[in-house]
Amino acid sequence: MKQTMLAMLRQAADEFKQVTFVAKKTDEGWLEKSFQDVLRDSRACAAALRARGIDKNDTIAILAEGSTDWVIGEFATLWAGGISVPLSIKLQPEEIPYRINHSDARAIFVSKNMLPRIADIYSKFSRKKIRLIVIDENGTKLTELQSNVGEALAPQIELFSDLLLEGYRSLEDSEQLLQQIENDTREDDVVTISYTSGTTGNPKGIMLTHRNYYANCRDSVEMFAVPRASYRSLLILPCDHSFAHTVGIYAALFRGISLYFVDARGGGMAILRNIPANLAETNPTFLLTVPSLTGNFMKKIKAGIKEKGKFVQMLFEWGLSNAISYHGNGYNRPPLSTRLGTYLPYKLVDLLLFRQVRKIFGSRIQFCVGGGALLDVKQQEFFNAIGVPIYQGYGLTEAAPVISSNLPSIHKFGSSGRVAPTVECKILNDEGGETGFGEVGQIVIRGDNVMKGYFKNPSETKETIQEGRLFTGDLGYYDEDGFLVVTGRAKALLIGPDGEKYSPEAIEEAIINSTDLIDQAILYNDHNQYTSALIVPDLQSVNELLQQKGLSQPDQLLHELNKALFAFQQEPNYKNLFPSVWLPAAFQVLTDGFTEENQLINSTMKMVRYKIIQAHRDSLEYMYTEEGKHFLNPKNRTALATLFPQLNS
Repeated sequence: MKQTMLAMLRQAADEFKQVTFVAKKTDEGWLEKSFQDVLRDSRACAAALRARGIDKNDTIAILAEGSTDWVIGEFATLWAGGISVPLSIKLQPEEIPYRINHSDARAIFVSKNMLPRIADIYSKFSRKKIRLIVIDENGTKLTELQSNVGEALAPQIELFSDLLLEGYRSLEDSEQLLQQIENDTREDDVVTISYTSGTTGNPKGIMLTHRNYYANCRDSVEMFAVPRASYRSLLILPCDHSFAHTVGIYAALFRGISLYFVDARGGGMAILRNIPANLAETNPTFLLTVPSLTGNFMKKIKAGIKEKGKFVQMLFEWGLSNAISYHGNGYNRPPLSTRLGTYLPYKLVDLLLFRQVRKIFGSRIQFCVGGGALLDVKQQEFFNAIGVPIYQGYGLTEAAPVISSNLPSIHKFGSSGRVAPTVECKILNDEGGETGFGEVGQIVIRGDNVMKGYFKNPSETKETIQEGRLFTGDLGYYDEDGFLVVTGRAKALLIGPDGEKYSPEAIEEAIINSTDLIDQAILYNDHNQYTSALIVPDLQSVNELLQQKGLSQPDQLLHELNKALFAFQQEPNYKNLFPSVWLPAAFQVLTDGFTEENQLINSTMKMVRYKIIQAHRDSLEYMYTEEGKHFLNPKNRTALATLFPQLNS
């Protein structure tokens, strides 16, 4: 059998037949579609796309919340011989035209929620008369949508449901053509062009092929020993996210996994509100997540426990501490005396509290798989303690994306797990030689999961892929137990006055996860005598502190923030972990956080470092002045007085 997603969908439809593949929430409940349904619908939709002139290698963008129609739309694009261009709904309006124009998109599958955004920027598209196919229209009439976008754009809009109906009418006549397209589809044909904003530069279009997806999906389901037609997941991550794309949508074909999409009716804010109810309704076996999401889960769980009173909070923390001591790092078992001494307290609190907390995730939850940015070890310990372990992995879109992962069968907190079976992963130093255990270098991989290249960007492709090896731009090392540990981006390094370099991301994670007073932090050093930090206070936690301690002066709060900045040094996981030369010697308080709205956080919730440095250049330079190097400086006092008016200026 050819290793293409079309062949895999056909096989899944034959093997899993009426097993639910995708499902979305409607007014009537959950509307489920089987693997056979998706096969039929996507082929019918493809017939209609071909009738509209979509041909081999034509591109169709998708700008929509995750849904059954999103998945059918992408498969329809492939059946028509085209290439999918998945776009994030979190993109700012000014970021969209470049991706549409660069990919030369012929059409856009767009949700009803996103249609107004496309209408506002439609004139900036270089190709005229790009067809807009509205998915998840939820019973809305075409005339209503057309009346809201103006006469010029109205003729380009049509409903996905109408497209599907037309396709079914012509499907019999199109069977021979669709079969020929399937036969002609090669394993090295491009499936998706995924544009990533990254954290250090401009967006590039990553071309992933059928072979890339096939290899990565096969590795993923084998690593986790996924049983057939048994697992289900509530897909919280957006479909354009590479992690969800591979380990969600396409891996489902290999094992008959059922995917339920978070109810997105009402837009982005509705998604967050609907997660708790949808978890209870769908009762997932596993979840795909990223650190920002699990961090929010952890905060809300702790806040909920705190509301129940001091006794419950103390009991929870006692159980948490004992559970963490009992499990150790997940790989090296703690001494028998430790396990004996912590087992009963851990199990008692599990019976009284942890079981209730787990119900948030449903009654069937077995584990979560984490991707995206680094997942702090404290999050891993926390969720493992309450019985919902997060098995953190590492990857990047250029690798389709999975490179390594912790697994239920073998895992180590603080690491990125073991490398996938078909991936060759080496750590190379600046001279191109392999490093030894514990020695940091650039992560370089080889395998069938490595992208075809960057779309219309041969120079970047040549720089990133050399002799079949993908130079990830990430730094890491193998520890003494053979686990991969990722330390950060090579382009995000702190650089001392002597040219020595160090990754700041692990220190930033330690700061954020060791105090409630600091919501965001970024370290900076560009050949300076010392490292500095920009910090964003957590407004709720600081207000609680001001009330509890009766603080009234900005300087009093600045002393508290300074202590919070170094609270990680008291944590066992971080104590003496980082060289003191790279710890911040100065900090500046910011009145505005890093957000998607100000484009200092990208669509995958990672800090866009170069943009933050550009936006706050004055504050960074100020910290290297005689006045600014002391945290008790006038600008910090002014910032705190702005954020907390109750302080005496």
